[in-house]
Amino acid sequence: MKLSDKAEEILEALWIACEEEGKSYLEMEEIKVPAADPAYGELTSLAFIEVREARVYLRSEGKDEGKRTVRRHRLAERLMMDVLNIRGDHAEDKACEFEHLLHEGVDAKVCTMLNHPATCPHGKPIPPGECCDEARRSGDLGVVPLTELKAGEEGEIAYLATGDDIKMRKLMAMGVLPGNNIVLMQVFPSYIFRVGYSEFAIDSNLAREIFVRK
Repeated sequence: MKLSDKAEEILEALWIACEEEGKSYLEMEEIKVPAADPAYGELTSLAFIEVREARVYLRSEGKDEGKRTVRRHRLAERLMMDVLNIRGDHAEDKACEFEHLLHEGVDAKVCTMLNHPATCPHGKPIPPGECCDEARRSGDLGVVPLTELKAGEEGEIAYLATGDDIKMRKLMAMGVLPGNNIVLMQVFPSYIFRVGYSEFAIDSNLAREIFVRK
C-alpha cells in the first residue's frame, strides 16, 4: 500500500499529536493539508482516520502506518544532516520531499547506513524498525565512524560526513572513497589507516568524519 504524499503528511501530524503530545485529535486548521484535499477521503476509506466536523481523529488502525511515516521523515532528517550536510530550513524541506521515497525497504537501508539512530536532529525519538531490532540481537553495528574501530580492524568506506571542501579533497586524494576497503592500523596518538597499498595518518576529528561499514 502506497499512500499519497498528502495522506502521509496528515498521518504524520496526527501520530505526533496523539502519540507524543497526548492529544486526542487535531483541528483541520492545525494540519497543513487543506480540508478539501482528497487525502482525507483516502485515509477515511482505509479507516486510518475519522473526521467529525472540523476535528480529525487518528484511529487505532492508522497508528502503525503513522508511526512508519514519522520514522521515515526523521530518518530523512538525519540523512540530510549526517550525510549530505544540509541544515536549517532547507534540510527540513528536503527531508519532507525525501521521506516519501523511503518505501519498500529503502528506509531500512538508510537506517542501517546511519547506524540505527535513536533520535532526529531535533532530539525527537525515531521509532525503531525491524532492522534496529535485528541489529541489537545480532550485535551488528552497521555503519560506524572510523574512530569506533579498533587497531587491526577493517571495513568498507560507506560515506564521508564532511561539508568542508578542503577536507573532502584531502580524503579523496588519500583514496578514502565510498566502496574502498580501509584498515585501521593505529589509534594513538593519531589514527593511521591503510587504503590499498598506502598508509596515512590523520587526527581524531577527521577520523570521525569517515564512516565505515564493518
